[in-house]
Amino acid sequence: QVQLVESGGGTVEPGGSLTLSCMVTGTIDDIGTMAWHRQAPGKQRTMVAQSMNFGNTDYLDSVKGRFTIFRDDVKKQSTLQMHSLKPEDTAVYYCHHDPGNFWGQGIQVTVSS
Repeated sequence: QVQLVESGGGTVEPGGSLTLSCMVTGTIDDIGTMAWHRQAPGKQRTMVAQSMNFGNTDYLDSVKGRFTIFRDDVKKQSTLQMHSLKPEDTAVYYCHHDPGNFWGQGIQVTVSS
């Protein structure tokens, strides 16, 4: 059974940094596309960053230059480094794997002074 296990969330002051990690457990044929999504209270879930095969990445416009996604295909792990965090980055962050359409349980990130 495939599971995505997230870690690294928490509370940070504006301007601070956090790193989220997602580890894929179980057997998958291809790490495919690993992505991070987020959902703030009362808002839709939105893709924040994704790492596709052959090194291609894509980011939500509002996080470009502040967030960086990494992947390790051997360890089956994805990492999201977040810098210069803003209060509007506060949300539950979810790891996602495609094409399996597997989701992590979600991890809270709070940016507040």
